Amino acid sequence: MSRGSHKSESFPQLAASLSSIARSFYARGWAVGTSGNLSAVVDREPLRLAMSPSGLDKGELVADQILMIDEHGGVLSEHGSKPSDESSLHITIVKECGAGAVLHTHSIWNTVLSDLHAAEGGLAIEGYEMLKGLHGVKTHQQREWLPVIENSQDMLELAASVGDTLRKHREAHGFLLRGHGLYTWGDDPIEAKRHVEILEFLLEVVGRTLLLKRSNT
Repeated sequence: MSRGSHKSESFPQLAASLSSIARSFYARGWAVGTSGNLSAVVDREPLRLAMSPSGLDKGELVADQILMIDEHGGVLSEHGSKPSDESSLHITIVKECGAGAVLHTHSIWNTVLSDLHAAEGGLAIEGYEMLKGLHGVKTHQQREWLPVIENSQDMLELAASVGDTLRKHREAHGFLLRGHGLYTWGDDPIEAKRHVEILEFLLEVVGRTLLLKRSNT
């Protein structure tokens, strides 16, 4: 779990980083159709986040379109756009985990597996070398628990569920929203991007392994 002890980058630097990451996620099929959202901490006291806007194509997102918001999701920068509807989830993750950046993707594999494992409350991933790409993980024998949270269009209710889940699973590096997508975070956008890449890789491995096992039975 991230602790937020690093020195924050400036807003322009964070905006450039987030927009670049958004375009790369779009290219990999993880944020198509305006899906996905990204944020990074600009200041902690008072809390200020660089936040992706709602409804824009992540494949064409540029730094000038990134918003600055406060801890209530209010827009502080001079933009005509509104922040992502899921800003409250980002704020909750930052507060609960001390994260410096939060990223959310909508890949095929994370969506499928979030629904498949919802009844179990999550899924365990273990035995893979790629787990060592997660913050603090030193061995492939790590048992990484990825909670699955029921989705909701009530963002305040969903943020409360996210907060409850994070307090129960302090060592988690991410979680899935059922039928929706993956959330993960890091000390900064670079670490958060790595966590997305690691978890998306592992989720695809899990999904493809299930398919292979079923095709051989």
